[in-house]
Amino acid sequence: MCGIIGYVGTKKCTPALIDGLKKLEYRGYDSAGIAVVQDGQIVRVRAVGKVAELEKAVAQDKPQGTCGIGHTRWATHGKPSEENSHPHTDCSGEIVVVHNGIIENYLTLKEKLQTLGHKFQSETDTEVIAHLIEENLKHTRSGSHEQRLFRAVMKTSAELHGAFAYGVMWAKTPRQIIGVKNQSPLVVGLGKNENFLASDVPAFLKYTSKVLFLEDGQTAVLTPDGVKLYGMDGQETKVKTTKISWDEKTAEKGGYKHFMLKEIYEQPQGLEDTLRTAREDFGRILGLKTTDLRNIKNVYLVACGTAYHAAMIGKYYLENFAGVTASVDLASEFKYRTIPPAENTLCIAVSQSGETADTLGAVKKAKELGFKRLAICNVLGSGLTRACNSVFFTHCGPEISVASTKAFTSQIISLYALAIFLGHASGNISQKVFNKLYKELMAVPKAVADTLKIEYDVRHLTKKIYKSDRFIFLGRNVDYPIALEGALKLKEISYVSAEGFAAGEIKHGPISIIDKGTPVLILMPKNLLFDKMLSACAECRARGAFVIALTTPDGKEEAAAVSDKQIIVPQASEYLQPVLDIVALQFFAYWVAKRLGRDIDQPRNLAKSVTVE
Repeated sequence: MCGIIGYVGTKKCTPALIDGLKKLEYRGYDSAGIAVVQDGQIVRVRAVGKVAELEKAVAQDKPQGTCGIGHTRWATHGKPSEENSHPHTDCSGEIVVVHNGIIENYLTLKEKLQTLGHKFQSETDTEVIAHLIEENLKHTRSGSHEQRLFRAVMKTSAELHGAFAYGVMWAKTPRQIIGVKNQSPLVVGLGKNENFLASDVPAFLKYTSKVLFLEDGQTAVLTPDGVKLYGMDGQETKVKTTKISWDEKTAEKGGYKHFMLKEIYEQPQGLEDTLRTAREDFGRILGLKTTDLRNIKNVYLVACGTAYHAAMIGKYYLENFAGVTASVDLASEFKYRTIPPAENTLCIAVSQSGETADTLGAVKKAKELGFKRLAICNVLGSGLTRACNSVFFTHCGPEISVASTKAFTSQIISLYALAIFLGHASGNISQKVFNKLYKELMAVPKAVADTLKIEYDVRHLTKKIYKSDRFIFLGRNVDYPIALEGALKLKEISYVSAEGFAAGEIKHGPISIIDKGTPVLILMPKNLLFDKMLSACAECRARGAFVIALTTPDGKEEAAAVSDKQIIVPQASEYLQPVLDIVALQFFAYWVAKRLGRDIDQPRNLAKSVTVE
């Protein structure tokens, strides 16, 4: 997730570009840059860090012009650096591109372009677009410069695979910006004698509230005089505008009240983008040879907080699919307990930020023990990614709310992908089984999108119980960590007491804290342990609990007989069901906290990442 801004008009563009990037900084903040057409040439200014650093550089270089594009980056290909910062150019320096998304076939395209003599200056997938447009322009000779650029961009888009949105400028067309959308957001702002291209409405809402939302496969051509839209066939299509009534602050959150709610709804896209990187050979992504994967016999998973719950689920995956011995440790405990050295051991460190002090300390210890180290992380170039031998990057974009949602589900599917690829490499699962599991994995984003439809039901349910002073969550097998995570989410943002337990343990002590009216949320999808969970419902209800059964359509009737309320989520395979179940609990925590009037995005006493021990 990155932020794109473009301006073409009659005014100096630099102030609008910088202002737009500030409004888009929630989409990425490890580097930023702008490019302006000035006296027939492209002038670029880029800086590592937040937009404030770019602003300082711009104040010094003072680029002038009435047509420009800008970008604030969330690194996905290549570490945060000035060389990897957008905008990127072709060999001539006359074509400049900003891009949001993932080009799946960029390595193939890059190799092809290199054989044709193209020289690359960055590690990014984005730079491929600029060079490909340059190459296609060589074979597009007829017509005006504007017509040639349009045809070259259309041809380039047809050659790109993935989810992407990009903006293009050419020094020879100083009154034109072209934008392309394919599965990544891109909008146009329509002004008077000026027009804007952006990843999101807040970038230009200060200047205009008249918006054109691009559809997948559409290309927009912006000039000071207007905007034209074209379909994939190159034919012009009708422009349909929308009037935005949000204020700038609301627009930044996409119309949602809080970033947490927005990020819950971003999960299907985050999962889809993360899974794009699991569509090729997994060992190649990790920088591990198949023989390295085959030889792994022991795995330690280390993490903190929400990531620890993802690691707990990963243990089930690794043992079941990969057939390896797996253990899970809180990173703060792993650092100080005695760990016996063992050959062919992999330490998997799970972290959203990659800067958690305890997790970094655990990885340092793993290195001293001679273990291979793999990071599952959402921030490229973070301390954790540098401390590990290999990285599986979760492409879910920046997470602004302190309470983790989309990073958690991306971590779960990353661990699932790792487990099935490891199992396939070692021969623990056959090609036929692998194909089945892989197909189920790729269906998860749509299943999560379907699960989002339950928000109204969950919101309505919380109205009756949000004032309770204690909540209990129960789960078994892979849903046990989800019970822990559901309780943690509720504690984090509502400040009420909430505890998660393995359902089989309820009668070994925890049942004593249940009294009349205590809400007990029981995770009970229709699977092999469903009957056990029916018993747990009956036990809790007999003690006066207000039992809420979170189940799947096939279990609805039986669950209704032993519970007071039901939350129905779609059915997935047993080991992927937790990804759907947690969405319901995220909504539950959000609506309890909202009804209590809590500061949901910035709950008291908490920080997004804990960088001290």
